[in-house]
Amino acid sequence: MATTLHLLVFFIISFAFVFNSESEKTFRPRSLVLPVQKDGATGLHVAKIQKRTPLQQLPSVVDLNGRFLWADCEHNYLSSTYQAPRCHSTLCSKAGSHYCHTCSTSARPGCHNNTCGIVAVNPVTRHGAIGEIASDVLSIQSTQGSNPGPLVKVPSFLFTCAPSFLLQNGFPYGAQGVVGFGHTPIALPTQLASHFGFPPKFAFCLSPDPVNGVIFIGDGPYIMLPGIDLSQSLRFTPLTVSPRGEYFIEVTSIKINGKVVPLNISSSSIQKTRVGGTLISTTAPYTAFKHSIYTTLVQFFANELSQVPQVTPISPFALCFNAQNITSTRLGAGVPTIELMLHGPNVSWSIFGANSMVMARPGVLCLAFVDGGLNPLNDIVIGIYQFQDKLLQFDLAKSRLGLSPTLLSYQTTCGNFNFTSTP
Repeated sequence: MATTLHLLVFFIISFAFVFNSESEKTFRPRSLVLPVQKDGATGLHVAKIQKRTPLQQLPSVVDLNGRFLWADCEHNYLSSTYQAPRCHSTLCSKAGSHYCHTCSTSARPGCHNNTCGIVAVNPVTRHGAIGEIASDVLSIQSTQGSNPGPLVKVPSFLFTCAPSFLLQNGFPYGAQGVVGFGHTPIALPTQLASHFGFPPKFAFCLSPDPVNGVIFIGDGPYIMLPGIDLSQSLRFTPLTVSPRGEYFIEVTSIKINGKVVPLNISSSSIQKTRVGGTLISTTAPYTAFKHSIYTTLVQFFANELSQVPQVTPISPFALCFNAQNITSTRLGAGVPTIELMLHGPNVSWSIFGANSMVMARPGVLCLAFVDGGLNPLNDIVIGIYQFQDKLLQFDLAKSRLGLSPTLLSYQTTCGNFNFTSTP
């Protein structure tokens, strides 16, 4: 009897082990989730990437238009699964590298001979340096849209080992690299979609506070507490991609308080940019307008808020008010709504007080837009401040951008994804 019982227990344990092993092999997530946090000192957002063997957290600045993930490998990069593809290999070709990298010091991660090199760029300073293309394990949590699920791994995720001096000047303390979401073959969402076989799309929901916002990679639903599915609220406008993988939309006009601002935003004026349109950026702190657009917009906004006393502007802003004379609402400061009108039926990027006014110093609220100069590369660059607490879905298969209303209208925020619950 005892022998029979032992055999039965052994069979159950063996079956469970085989079942779990097979489940791990066959589990194919439909979506992944990445926590991202705003850095108070720089205003940049930092993603909590998990890489290497043994697994370590790699805080990385989020660059929407970045071409790939790069990391500092000069200091304490220890991993038993690090590999560097050889020159002219298919992996180097996939990364767009045809340059053979050499290194004068002893071999270490980021420093090998006859490997391939590529330029890594600091998105704040625009400084670049040659780095070594490499592969290593990357781990990320799956999700069903409402909370994190099991961790999944990409065993040979391609990235670039970059020199540590690229982390200087304007980078958040503790950041060890940059994670790129541009439309390129080795950007984070491209590699993950290819590896797991889900549609090439991702969604940003960035928090204005130093709490966890969220980036979804893959399809929805995108659910925030207390159970609001933001994928049901999206409106879509065409998304254009530059040759470097940067994301553009087209602003056809601007309204303030429902009135059209008299601007020369026409096909001829925007086509002078690299691909035509408005650049979306996670490394520009505030939306920047070409000087002629900016001065007209500021004056129009001031006229619509003429009953509120102005105060001396605080750089880099041109229009500031006494905060005591502006009421507070559920959607932020009680000021005129600004709408960037886009292509598509009834599609606009609506900017309420929470995203249009910033407390530049105690008691002073300023219009949170900046002057982009007389002859900028892009007439309009939409910065981080204008899409915090708003979901943006980049659907690369259908070349469209999905925009949700401000989450404040649902009485929730981008800090309300349930990271604490794991099935």
